[in-house]
Amino acid sequence: WAVSLIERVHSLLQQEYALEGKTDRFDRLSHFLAGDKAEVTYAEVGRVLQMTPGAVKVAVHRLRRRYRELLREQVAQTTRTTAELEEELRDLRAVFVR
Repeated sequence: WAVSLIERVHSLLQQEYALEGKTDRFDRLSHFLAGDKAEVTYAEVGRVLQMTPGAVKVAVHRLRRRYRELLREQVAQTTRTTAELEEELRDLRAVFVR
């Protein structure tokens, strides 16, 4: 369930960027979603996207924030209360932290 949820949220976010005509931006920035050390730097991505490293950092921050919002929305559809939602989100984080 967790992997399916993560894939669905990733797909929804990708669709949002595509609707805005920003598919390439999503493709380049999505490497930073996991929060792990990415294989490329903000500066390298910035050169390709014609953005400063600072602008890339802001774009990644916004991407991650929207990802969290979509994840929360998706999990909320399966819960009845805020307490259940928070518990599901904690459980989900625990699965991926291992």
